[in-house]
Amino acid sequence: MMASAVRRLPTAFSITKPSTKKQPRQHVEAHLKFIRSLPCLVTGARDVEAAHIRYGNMRWGKRTTGAGEKPDDQWVVPLSQKMHREQHDFGDEELWWREKGIDPVLVAMALWRATGDEQAAESIIREARR
Repeated sequence: MMASAVRRLPTAFSITKPSTKKQPRQHVEAHLKFIRSLPCLVTGARDVEAAHIRYGNMRWGKRTTGAGEKPDDQWVVPLSQKMHREQHDFGDEELWWREKGIDPVLVAMALWRATGDEQAAESIIREARR
């Protein structure tokens, strides 16, 4: 019986850490300005902040954002200052949104596509608040 050799890459047992380069953060000031012109996703109040969604949702292609890292501006929704603080202070952001009955990742995606169309964006927010 003839033995066969198993080929392996030269780095197969390497102790060096593989490169894990992140893509640069996508920052779009025009979109953030647009988001700040909309009503709060939770309360409907005006005078909002652009709130980035940090938790991941692979269903919608949103990766979890690490500590000290801000998500791309695609993943942002309008929140009043009070709701924005509550979102960050709650501890479990995903649970906080579930308790509000809103899927912020889906809303952020819809708002990203509607950038510049205030009527469409307000309709998206009204629908999400129902």
